[in-house]
Amino acid sequence: MRRHIRRRISLRSAAVAGGIALAAAAATTAAATATPSSRTTAAAAESAPRTQDVEYFTGPGSPPRHTEVPAATPQRLLRADRTLSATEAAADGEVGSLVQNGPTADKLDVVFIGDGYTSGRQADFHADARSKWDQMSAVEPYASYKGLFNVWTVDAVSHQSGVSGDPSKDVVKDTALDSYFWCDDTERLLCVNTDKVESYAAKAPQADVVVVLSNSTKYGGAGYTVTSQVGYDGVATASSDDPDSDQVAVHETGHSLGKLADEYFYPEYGTYTGAEPEEPNATKLTAAQLTAQQKKWYRWIGQTSPDGGKVGAYVGGGYYPKGINRPTDDSIMRTLGQEFNLPGREAMIAGFYRYASVLSSGTATSTPVKRTASVKVSVPKSASLKWYADGAEVTAARGKTTVTPASLGVPSDGAAHTVTAKATDDTGAVKDPALRKQLADSRTWKVTG
Repeated sequence: MRRHIRRRISLRSAAVAGGIALAAAAATTAAATATPSSRTTAAAAESAPRTQDVEYFTGPGSPPRHTEVPAATPQRLLRADRTLSATEAAADGEVGSLVQNGPTADKLDVVFIGDGYTSGRQADFHADARSKWDQMSAVEPYASYKGLFNVWTVDAVSHQSGVSGDPSKDVVKDTALDSYFWCDDTERLLCVNTDKVESYAAKAPQADVVVVLSNSTKYGGAGYTVTSQVGYDGVATASSDDPDSDQVAVHETGHSLGKLADEYFYPEYGTYTGAEPEEPNATKLTAAQLTAQQKKWYRWIGQTSPDGGKVGAYVGGGYYPKGINRPTDDSIMRTLGQEFNLPGREAMIAGFYRYASVLSSGTATSTPVKRTASVKVSVPKSASLKWYADGAEVTAARGKTTVTPASLGVPSDGAAHTVTAKATDDTGAVKDPALRKQLADSRTWKVTG
């Protein structure tokens, strides 16, 4: 069964919420002692346009930034919009399967939506989506768990090819999702209309991760902190043909799937004095305290991490230069192009299994199978697989992904029998015993004579 877990208030969203709370408190205080004219100003502030929190990167090796951008598309872009023709409308919203590894209920479903592709260029979008997924899934732990993913494309037909703000700020393109550079007057910040994104994402089967590919060679992207009605958490935007933009999408899934905090910080944030962060890669504790109290990533302390160096407690993280510690010096949650650190990989694998199952099968358990029929399953490479006939393990079948009840010794006697497959992911990338319990699953089929 698919396990959707909503993201709670975290360091990332608290920074935004804190700013809103301060503004609201200021407005309330001002209203209490305000003149009629100032009350009018306060009321106007309360009805200010809706904004969204976005994370962006000004270059492949540059430190990330956060900002608030208007949720609405700028009027200068909307003026270019026109209605789709009958031919364009017929192609708009078509869903395609890029990678199919099993039933949607058993897999983590990634949805790519293209923007700035005309009806005649949707094949280019599909090729770009495949290339971008190949780049994303080459990063660990994606690379070790490719079989857990289904990948879908949703065609969003644009009137014009390209993206607004490319190559210069004054360029305006009529596109389906209103992608544009120079968002918030920042050249590499690639914004999008998230309401339109949701309408297209809803067409795909159970979207768990959403990536918008904007048709451009210009470096850019963004990560939106949104929770959709469809079920996905966050939206990542990326340039379709920039070789480094895939890292933006990978970093953003660190938030949406791994529930990871950003590991960079801003000098102006000073010292964190709040409660212990909920994210698995941020703490107020030192390495010694983590070990003594058996908290967070204590099981990984002292081990060499794939992003370089040893796991410990490095000062700075969650936007604060002091008061928050991170597991390693420089993971992908701090700098694009780096690897997930060991605690980050464990968190990502936990995220994968919130949506996917270690054991998947296209052979339905709702209908009895014949004694001579093939029963097929799939498991990750790191998983062990065992088969049982009427509750007794058939050791000779260990590791086999295709069996028949007959090959497992089920007799042809007309009696009721069952066949069961049990899988457990034995990966060394997970140390948390509580998480390990989620890395197991089983399926049982009734067998007819």
